[in-house]
Amino acid sequence: MARRFSAPYLKEPVSGLATWARNLAVFSAVATLVSIAVVRFGFLEMRPAMATLFGALALAGVSIVLAFAGFAAIWQNGSRGIPRILLALLLDAMILAYPAYLGWQYRTLPAIHDVTTDSIDPPRFDTLARLRVGDDVNTAVYAGLYSAEQQRAAYPNIETIQVEMPVQRAYDIVLHLVNRRKWRVVDERAPQLPKREGHIEAVSRTTILSLPEDVVIRLRPDGEDTRIDIRSSSRYFESDLGSNAARIAKLTEDINTAVENAPAPKPEPAAKQPTKTKAKK
Repeated sequence: MARRFSAPYLKEPVSGLATWARNLAVFSAVATLVSIAVVRFGFLEMRPAMATLFGALALAGVSIVLAFAGFAAIWQNGSRGIPRILLALLLDAMILAYPAYLGWQYRTLPAIHDVTTDSIDPPRFDTLARLRVGDDVNTAVYAGLYSAEQQRAAYPNIETIQVEMPVQRAYDIVLHLVNRRKWRVVDERAPQLPKREGHIEAVSRTTILSLPEDVVIRLRPDGEDTRIDIRSSSRYFESDLGSNAARIAKLTEDINTAVENAPAPKPEPAAKQPTKTKAKK
């Protein structure tokens, strides 16, 4: 008797849209990492480097559209591909989450890139002003009244720091805090006569893209106390997305904490009085 075999089980085909969504998400993730490296290490000029990054992020957006289209196709014809769609959406969410947060910051915060504790007489960039060259670089000149009004409305707590200690001790504390942050100090001038004004210029960098943001700190004596003013300015782009105000606020907090915890100065030893010798008769 001949043995009969049943026909093999035929699986439903995989949705082409699901495959494209996954592949595009993977490519977007790789392109985003490469673009970040290009920006961080300066392999290209700023404008083409950022265009490369935005292009990689746009691919993630296209992948999301294809994923939803693939899901609709699977719902209608019963094809396979749901795991590929879920993987695509997970990668796209990881890629776009932080840029989406920055986009929200851009919409809610003022479009300024220069923040200072003294908008009337802001600390000046001297050494760092010479590094601000190129068409895409912001000027070292303070933006003026418009920027000051925008800053005052958005960051009312950014104000001059007043500490109860001599200017030299305050300068030493501030310089120590700057070095502890691993900012690149390009100019440091301790308080000297006749003005006794301290001056520190340093370069900080953003966390992910490592974009340079310039900082200048001015220390002036105010009687026995010291008046400290800070200015932080982004070298690129019209809006800093709140990074400069956050930097000044954190440094202000650390300065106040360091001053409060600073040991009291040691009293100077009293000068010895010369001993009087009696004349011999």
